[in-house]
Amino acid sequence: MLSLIATGFSEVGNPLCIALIAGGVLLGIIFGSIPGLSATMAVALCLPMTYGMDPINGMALLLGLYIGGISGGLVAAILLRIPGTPASVATCFDGYPLAAKGQAGKALGVGIFFSFLGTLVGVAVLMFVAPSLARFALRFSYYEYFAVGIFSISMMASLISGSVVKGLVSGAIGLAFAMVGAAPIDGIPRLTFGFHSLDAGFDILPVLIGLFAISEIIKAAMGRGEPQGKVLQDFHIKGFGFTLQEFKSQIGNLIRSSAIGVGIGILPGIGGGTSNILAYTAAKNQSKYPEKFGTGVIDGIVASETANNASIGGALVPLLTLGIPGDTVTAMLLGGLMIHGLNPGPLLFQNNGPLVYGIFAACLIANIFMLVMEYLGIKIFARVLTVPKHILLPVIMVLCVVGAFGVNNRLFDVWAVLFFGVVAYLLEKGGFPLPPIILGFILGPMIETNLRRGLMQSDGSIVPFFTHPISLVFLLITVLVIVLAVRKELRSRKREQSVER
Repeated sequence: MLSLIATGFSEVGNPLCIALIAGGVLLGIIFGSIPGLSATMAVALCLPMTYGMDPINGMALLLGLYIGGISGGLVAAILLRIPGTPASVATCFDGYPLAAKGQAGKALGVGIFFSFLGTLVGVAVLMFVAPSLARFALRFSYYEYFAVGIFSISMMASLISGSVVKGLVSGAIGLAFAMVGAAPIDGIPRLTFGFHSLDAGFDILPVLIGLFAISEIIKAAMGRGEPQGKVLQDFHIKGFGFTLQEFKSQIGNLIRSSAIGVGIGILPGIGGGTSNILAYTAAKNQSKYPEKFGTGVIDGIVASETANNASIGGALVPLLTLGIPGDTVTAMLLGGLMIHGLNPGPLLFQNNGPLVYGIFAACLIANIFMLVMEYLGIKIFARVLTVPKHILLPVIMVLCVVGAFGVNNRLFDVWAVLFFGVVAYLLEKGGFPLPPIILGFILGPMIETNLRRGLMQSDGSIVPFFTHPISLVFLLITVLVIVLAVRKELRSRKREQSVER
């Protein structure tokens, strides 16, 4: 094993390959931090550039873009409450409130450092236990994926603060928006009301931009006469802004979130967009002070950024060992491998061992570049908060519109961004939380698709959903989560009633 790892580093140790990794990470960070752009878009744009390269150089560039793009999303999430990528949605929940308190440097430092650790864990899993984990994931059928989706959506209860009814309504709204467009399997249009622009449904990026960016712009515009709050002054940040004691307090969160990120990454079609929310809700459930989540505690940033970066290594597991892409970016990486005549699967390790371990080495080097580049940029990033809002918000608006249009080159996506911005503003005014909407929107298609495929496979019988062991375990855990959430809600109501008396 050690000799193969050494061979891998020798494969990527040439100056050209190192330069490509560094350039890919930098470009990925830029794409990840700009609302509307993403790691997927960065890889898609640069994929043609790899045609004339050696396989290891081409893959090194693409992996640098992947790692930089996923981590770069934390910049906009923390500073502007706009998830730069779907994988950074949960980072907004505590990152932005912490930055608003004047601790933007600490929020960024925590996010960057734990992004580094999350990627490190994911790549370590990829290197040492990839084949075994991939074989386990291969046992998942439609029934298991449906159960995982139901379990994930049960976490909605943990994202609800305040009225449970309003939280569930928000989740239902997310599910409803996910159902707009062509139905899975048969492709019949639903909820389109005769508008053909709705046939393709809503893309995740315009939904995210509208819910988190445009709604913030509207709120800022409606509160023109209100004070802007604490203005960021010059600050001195020691290390990454957190103490050794704070780091020790997050070790359990780090381990749990890494496991969630790797596990979700390995399951094809789910990815960092789900893992960061699940890790956040798990951290909130296990916390001694869950009521502080959403007010600017580092626990939420640690959970989200660790999980979404750990999912990188997880997503590469089925890609390299089985030839199954774990998310949209790894689907493009699959194309990059095939361009060079490489067929991912068990034989890839046997026939192209040096290349495979070169890919592992490229991931580790890209992770180090990501840490250094983002750390050096902390003060530059944080200066965004000093820009007057009447200058900053129009710039953000332009970036949102350009980013939304660039997703599919459709003007419809621009109108969708504005629509979701208005919807989010009205919902927040009414006390409806936004996170359940995102969770419902992301998980809805996966649940419906696997439910229908499972029913087709079983000739309409629901029995296999409960007889498959893995599926049954996830469904039982779901019931347990719901029971505990209801019990917790009843206890909190009793405490409130006793205090009133």
